[in-house]
Amino acid sequence: PEVCLRLEVGPSAAVHSPLAVQNGFLHMLVHSYTAEFFMSFLTNLGPFLEDEIIPEVIPMEIEVVDAKITLKDDSPRVYPTSPGPVPITLAVDHVIVKRRDDGVFYLTGEGSLKQEKPVSVLQEQKAPAECVLAAPAAGTRGLQLKEVPELQRELQTMKLALAEANMDKARLLQEIRKYNPLFQL
Repeated sequence: PEVCLRLEVGPSAAVHSPLAVQNGFLHMLVHSYTAEFFMSFLTNLGPFLEDEIIPEVIPMEIEVVDAKITLKDDSPRVYPTSPGPVPITLAVDHVIVKRRDDGVFYLTGEGSLKQEKPVSVLQEQKAPAECVLAAPAAGTRGLQLKEVPELQRELQTMKLALAEANMDKARLLQEIRKYNPLFQL
């Protein structure tokens, strides 16, 4: 599995939300994750999540791509001769969990990302899409449609590489600032 984690704090985090300047913004990307959990694991999470203090809201975005989680029932069997319950597998293609300044978690899928774009961006992208649809030969259109999944995989790979490079850059800057706190890039 690949996991990228980025925490931004300060004026540069203002692009994500106004609250992120003060509390920070957490971005996490999980790719190709496979795990098996017992159902008792989920039922025993409650006490760890309960707290008497209201936590600070940290805006975040957690993106899960190509993950598979299997849940196995480990409760005592009612009938000893029963073969037992069948494990449940949850396959996640692409899900994004966002926490905004109001503290509410929003769950969106890959298809709903397009709805969040501003109207002006959608209008700018409409013209190129019409040009692609107006291709003269049907065979050319078929080739372009076959290339789309491959291009999406390549784009995802590039995004992961960029996120990793940004994390390396932040780590190096942190290391430099440990020795020279006044260092500016």
